[in-house]
Amino acid sequence: MNKILEIKNLSKNYQTIKGEIKAIDDISFALENEEVLCIVGSSGCGKSTLLNILAGLDTKTSGEIKIKDGAKLGYMLQEDALFPWLNILDNACLGLDIENDFKPNYEIIKGKKKEVTELKKDVKDADMVYLATDPDREGETISWHIYDEVKVPEEKYKRVVFNEITKDVVINAINNPGKIDMNLVKSGETRRFLDRIIGFRLSKLMQRKTGGKSAGRVQSVALKLIVDREREIQNFVPREYWTIEADFKDFKATLDKYHGKDIEVANEVQADEILSNLSKSFKIESVTEKEKNKVAREVFKTSTLQQAASNKLGFAPSKTMKVAQDLYEGKTLKNETVGLITYMRTDSVRVSDTFVKETFGFIKGKFGENYIGYVKKGKKNENMQDAHEGIRPTSINRTPEEVKAYLTNDEFKLYKLIYTRALASLMADAKTLATTVILENNGYTFKATGSVLTFDGYLKVYSEYEDSEDVILPDLKNYKSGCITADDITKTQHFTKPAPRFTESSLIKEMESLGIGRPSTYATIVGTIKDRGYVVLKDKKFEPTEIGIETTDKLQEFFSGIVNVEYTANMEEDLDKIAENKMDYLKVLHEFYDEFEPLVEKAFHEMEKKGPEETGEVCPECGSPLVIRKGKFGEFIACSNYPTCKYIKKEKKEVIEICKCPKCDKGMIVERKTKKGKIFYGCNNYPKCQYALWYKPTGDICPDCGELLVDKNGETTCVNCNKE
Repeated sequence: MNKILEIKNLSKNYQTIKGEIKAIDDISFALENEEVLCIVGSSGCGKSTLLNILAGLDTKTSGEIKIKDGAKLGYMLQEDALFPWLNILDNACLGLDIENDFKPNYEIIKGKKKEVTELKKDVKDADMVYLATDPDREGETISWHIYDEVKVPEEKYKRVVFNEITKDVVINAINNPGKIDMNLVKSGETRRFLDRIIGFRLSKLMQRKTGGKSAGRVQSVALKLIVDREREIQNFVPREYWTIEADFKDFKATLDKYHGKDIEVANEVQADEILSNLSKSFKIESVTEKEKNKVAREVFKTSTLQQAASNKLGFAPSKTMKVAQDLYEGKTLKNETVGLITYMRTDSVRVSDTFVKETFGFIKGKFGENYIGYVKKGKKNENMQDAHEGIRPTSINRTPEEVKAYLTNDEFKLYKLIYTRALASLMADAKTLATTVILENNGYTFKATGSVLTFDGYLKVYSEYEDSEDVILPDLKNYKSGCITADDITKTQHFTKPAPRFTESSLIKEMESLGIGRPSTYATIVGTIKDRGYVVLKDKKFEPTEIGIETTDKLQEFFSGIVNVEYTANMEEDLDKIAENKMDYLKVLHEFYDEFEPLVEKAFHEMEKKGPEETGEVCPECGSPLVIRKGKFGEFIACSNYPTCKYIKKEKKEVIEICKCPKCDKGMIVERKTKKGKIFYGCNNYPKCQYALWYKPTGDICPDCGELLVDKNGETTCVNCNKE
């Protein structure tokens, strides 16, 4: 007899208001080496309780448990702690042999064996195999997987790379092939292994301890940025300050200095004192004019495209990348199919000499030679990969208007944005005459600034996407030594504001600046933290949920050295060094795992599991306390004695009616949520009336068009005519 597990007279009792409940009643059994024991029974009979006790996740009431010295105990949690897209074995394993230098166990995706078999046959019959996957780290890894799985002979394959799908570029790539870059593959594999180890281990930890659905190398850092910003906002203490402004007939000037020194007005008493010392007569000390250039921005890269599409078009990052993918893969124009833009996953703003030459010719012909600009280089970034061009149209001669008929509305909007930005980037600078007026009044200096556009340059095409709002000043040349009288001098109270909550656009910008993630992952990361319920979008700004905050706090308690900006950015640098053959990928993996795994084991044992919050009510069926539980569709109130008692309290959520629906005139506008938790405002007469808005109505009506007024980022705006 070689017993590895022995249980004698094991019992487990639970106390309720109505008395004691026996979950396990005097169980005894033994398990020998290599023996398989199956425990079956109806729901609530104590199977999970028994396993939880063996795993150390629950305590016994009485009895004895003996585990053979040296024996290891593994426990696969119930269904709610599994990854639903994986089978039981895959959930129990990482798919990596850690002790054998992280050797992966690759398997063909279920349902795809037929395609792989056909590929093997095609390769066998082919004279040459061309691997033309995406020109990036992930694409190179996919090419290698195909090469490895279908057993392509070394002499029978060529790797072709192109970042635009046009006839000339594709033919040139085929005529100048290479081989698979194994350093790039190792980098891609390392990233995959790291994400798998971190994702699997931390996700299962969070599922067990907090109810969170997942955690990850990059997603958890992105979530932390949002949580940290929220706490900054909550802890922010506003500081009062006042401005004093002189209002003249054609312009306004603001108090700037007192006797040549900067001045800050802290309260109303100081403001009133200053006003009492001022007259309405101002002496014009100086009027200076200086010609300045407004420089066009370089072509888009992935991050700036996602930001611009979010700000200008209202596209989510995932939508931007999907539409861009369609434009890249090609659209049928008349009698040919052609890719309209270059590769859309890039952190470079470089453009080809061919495109520059073509565009300069286009600008000269359409606008004149004086509108020809120069090539923008962009800011140097040590983490930037320059393998691909910036995002641009494949031909500047293919204008948005010419292709509009062949595109969907979203495709046209995005193509126009990309096209216009690329065209503007190679046009001449706009020129302005910047004017500064300095006025003096009893020792107090007031200042007014403005500018006049003297040459539109790139603004000839890009003005609709430009955010600048220059103040236009009148001609003050005749007042250089004279005086001018103010119509009024006013004081205005202000309070300092905290940093704003992140939008999808600003979060991507922040991630890029910190070196977190890559162009290919920005949209996925943002989408993941939304889908997991860690954040919600309110007025297009991220707010962390309770579970998002709790998940972040727990990860920081046990993994602060790994789940942080610096570590994640450094890891991205290591991946780049692997791709450049400057670092050994196995060294990176071993060093990470040796540090990470002990932390995970410690967290599983020491991290306090958050129990359901009691409501203060008792179950009407068994008398046990009622608790708040989290389910697939949000929170609900149920019995704490589940699964013995399966009582669920049915209650209606309070619905606040904002205003009457302007479409059906029968329903009321109420706050609602999408399946992904995004807040919107719609008619409660749905589905008969499908009127809906992203912004919260104020309840007032636009005096010009009669549509609803909404609160759009702190400003009241009409949903129809956009009047404020």
